[in-house]
Amino acid sequence: MRAIRARYDPYSQVRGRVAQLRAIGHSVDKVEFIVMGGTFLSLDSAYKDYFIRNLHDALSGHASNSVEEAVQFSEQSATKCVAITIETRPDYCLKPHLNEMLSYGCTRIEIGVQSIYESVARETNRGHTVAAVCNSFHLAKDCGYKVISHMMPDLPNMGFERDLEGFREYFENPLFRSDGLKLYPTLVIRGTGLYELWKTGRYKNYTPEQLVELTAAILAMVPPWTRVYRIQRDIPMPLVSSGVEHGNLRELALARMRDLDLPCKDIRMREVGMKQIHEQVTPENVELVRRDYVANGGWETFIAYEDIQQDILIGLLRLRKASPVAFRPEITEMPSSIVRELHVYGTAVAVSSRDPTKFQHQGFGMLLMEEAERIARDEHGSQKLLVISGVGTRHYYRKMGYELDGPYMSKLL
Repeated sequence: MRAIRARYDPYSQVRGRVAQLRAIGHSVDKVEFIVMGGTFLSLDSAYKDYFIRNLHDALSGHASNSVEEAVQFSEQSATKCVAITIETRPDYCLKPHLNEMLSYGCTRIEIGVQSIYESVARETNRGHTVAAVCNSFHLAKDCGYKVISHMMPDLPNMGFERDLEGFREYFENPLFRSDGLKLYPTLVIRGTGLYELWKTGRYKNYTPEQLVELTAAILAMVPPWTRVYRIQRDIPMPLVSSGVEHGNLRELALARMRDLDLPCKDIRMREVGMKQIHEQVTPENVELVRRDYVANGGWETFIAYEDIQQDILIGLLRLRKASPVAFRPEITEMPSSIVRELHVYGTAVAVSSRDPTKFQHQGFGMLLMEEAERIARDEHGSQKLLVISGVGTRHYYRKMGYELDGPYMSKLL
């Protein structure tokens, strides 16, 4: 609706939304853009440049002639663009698309996967193979992106047990293992092929009870380095003929997990801010925790500051030793590692502020970076550490000795 009111003008849309947030008392020092819906990267190049240029210009107030110029002015803006996320498909997540998104200042990619089964991808007319999914994950992570997938349980010809097995494979198979997940149970919407199957009795959704059980079982599988960003879509119920009946599916699934005494290791559930709000607990004994795993052809190290006793996550860093198929010259010119994410949780604190009761700006980020540098140098044997940084956070890394290196910030070790 905001886009409609702004007549789909990206500049007006951003300026209007920032003004709204400021008016109701929110700090707007830090802004994250999510370009969602459709496949943005399939659009005309001139339009894409116009759109991204105007996102940055809306923050800086400068009228730019190119994306490169817009990014330069956005970097100096009082309202910082700390991240850009772009939704795409596996077949629009190849080397040219990844390079293009880096030039925009993009740091995170959301990829529509839906199912890891080839037969299901074919039957639902996805237009790409499962191998293309694995390839897009691999290329994206070697560029430093955080990778979020959209998965869709309850598709035709699946069934409860096959859905469970598919998610188990997804979390355990190194060819998948994304950094985050959006879980979108299948909805039947009028005008689709699935609607015709449902109308004639050839497709039937899970019952509400089955869907809660399935969601609880999936959440119980989530490894501690994965964040479940969202469960179920925001689609007006009058448009939905069959599917999710509860608007609070995550809440019901978590309640079911408590009944079964199943732990939830999802990052979102362990974030310090969420813990303080829902459980009224505050970290006491915070320590550095490290988890190593293999994913998409590379060595991943997930390091975090946590209160292990209370299962509270303060901040995290994702470090990757680039694989042999890495193609960016900034990464391949010498043995390199890359920081794909640095995030300290809790209430957002303005860029220039310090609040001893909050966890941002307390030094956890710098401590995580120091540990990443040590691992990259001493264990990876890397000579350079790169960071995929939001345009507005580049100054933060400059304070630690990093310099602009193409679209990245980097430092020789």
